[in-house]
Amino acid sequence: MTSDESARFDALARAILGAIGGASNVRRHFHCMTRLRLVLVDPDRADVAALKALPAVLGVVPGEPLQIVIGPGVVAQASAAFAAVLAEQPAQADAVPADAGRAAAVTGAAAPATGTREPAGRPARRNTAAHRFLRRIASIFTPLIPALIGAGLLNAIAGLLKVWAAQAPAGGAGTLTFAATVASIVGSAFFAFLVIQVGMNAAAEFGGTPCLGGATAGILILPAIAKLPAFALPIIGEIALKPGQGGLMGALLAGALTAGIERSVRARIASAAQTLLAPTVALGLAGIATLFVIMPVAELLTQAVGSLTATLLRSGGMPAAFVLAASFVGLLMFGLHQALIPIHAQLIAQYGYTALFPILAMSGCGQAGTAFALYFRTRDPRLKQTIRNTLPTCMLGVSEPLLYGVTLPLGRPLITASLGGGMGALVLGYCAAHGHDVGATTIGPANLMLIPLVTGPMGLMASVATYCAAVAVAYSSGFVLTWFFGLSEAQRRADGASGVGGTERPPAVAAAL
Repeated sequence: MTSDESARFDALARAILGAIGGASNVRRHFHCMTRLRLVLVDPDRADVAALKALPAVLGVVPGEPLQIVIGPGVVAQASAAFAAVLAEQPAQADAVPADAGRAAAVTGAAAPATGTREPAGRPARRNTAAHRFLRRIASIFTPLIPALIGAGLLNAIAGLLKVWAAQAPAGGAGTLTFAATVASIVGSAFFAFLVIQVGMNAAAEFGGTPCLGGATAGILILPAIAKLPAFALPIIGEIALKPGQGGLMGALLAGALTAGIERSVRARIASAAQTLLAPTVALGLAGIATLFVIMPVAELLTQAVGSLTATLLRSGGMPAAFVLAASFVGLLMFGLHQALIPIHAQLIAQYGYTALFPILAMSGCGQAGTAFALYFRTRDPRLKQTIRNTLPTCMLGVSEPLLYGVTLPLGRPLITASLGGGMGALVLGYCAAHGHDVGATTIGPANLMLIPLVTGPMGLMASVATYCAAVAVAYSSGFVLTWFFGLSEAQRRADGASGVGGTERPPAVAAAL
C-alpha cells in the first residue's frame, strides 16, 4: 500500500469513527468480503446519513451490527485502518473526534451532523425476532468466511490433483498424489476444528469468554465420546454418542449456553471468586449439557435441516429453485445471507456438497447480466464507470458493490436481475428434481469462480457443464429483461442528462480510493 493510499484509508476510518459516535461507542468490529461490521454500544448515536455521504461507502445497512458496504479487497484495508485509528482513540464520551472534520474534508464528505440525522437504529419492521436471530447467526459465521474459502479451494485443488493422478503416467502419478495429500491435509485442518471456532464466536456473540465457548464446543469432536455407554432421552429414545455428532448447530448452542451460564455466575458471586468459579462452573455445566442434551438434539435438528433442504429441491424442483434464487437478493441486501452457512455446512457434511449454494449463486449471475444490459443501454458516463468498476467483482462472485452501486439505486434493474437469477436457477432446479444435483464442495466463491468447485452425482464434467448452462441462462435472462423492462420512460429520458434515473450514487470504491 502506498503512502497516499494509506492516508486515504486513514481518513476514511476517521470519518467513519466520527460518524458512528466516536471510539466510546464501538464495542467490537470485524469484516466480511465486502462489509465493515460494527457492534455499537448505542446504535442510535451513529449517523447513517453521514456514512452514506462518504464517497468510498457503497451502502449502509442499519442494525446490529451496523454494516458499512465498502467493497471486496479494500474492506480489509479499511478495517485495518479503522482498527489502527480506534487504538489511538481514548474511549471518551465525546461523540465526534476532534479530527473528524479534517477526515471528512479529505474524503469529500461533510462532518457528522449534529442536528437532524438518520439514526442507525433499525426501523420497527426490521427489528423482528427473526431478523435479530439471523443477524446473530450471521455475526457468528461471517469471521470464518476467509478460512472457509481458502480451505475449501485447497480441498478442491486436492480433488483435481487426485483425478489427474489417476490419469497420469506411472512416473508422474506419485508426485501428483503427494501434492494432493499435502493440499488435502492443509485444507482439511480448518474443517476438522471448525466447531471450536464456531463455539468461540458464539460465546463472544452472546457476551461470554470465547475460549470457554471453544472448550465446550470442542467436546463435540473429542474421540473419547465414543467410549460413553448409550443412554435414553424422552421422545428421542436411545442415544449412542459419537464424535462430530451435532455439527455446527451443536457447537453454536454449546458456545451460547456457555456464555449464558458464565454471565449468570459472574452476576451472582463476589468478584474475588469469579476468576476461579465462573469458568469452572460454566465449562462444567455447559459441558454436561452439551454431552447429554445438545449433542443428541442438535444431531436430530441438523439431519432434519439437511434432509428438508434436499427434499425441498427434489419435490419443489424448478419453482423452488426459482423462488430461492430470485429472493436471495433480499437476504444479501440486509447482510443476512451468512446465516445460511450452517445449512450449507450440514449439506456438505451429509452429502459431500451443497446443492443449495449454486442455486443461490444464480442471483449474482442475474445481477451481472443486468449490468451488461445497462452498460450497453445507457449513455450516462458516470453509470458506465460505476459498472466498469463493479461488474468484474460481481463476475468473480462478490455482487454487493454492483447491487449497492447500480441495481438497487435504479430500482427496476434490481427486479429484472432477480428474475434473471431465478431463470438460471430453473436449470439447476430441473436437474435436482430428477436426482441430478449440481452442488458445490465449499461455499464462498460464486458466479464464475464457483466453476472449479462444482460437483454432483452426474460426474464432474456433466455437473460443470450444467452449472455453466445455468450461468449462461441467468446472464442472458438478466440482460434481456433489463434491456426491455429495466428502465422506465422517465429514466430513459433522463439518460445522458442527469444520469439514468437521476441516481446520485457515488462511483465504485475503486474510483474513490
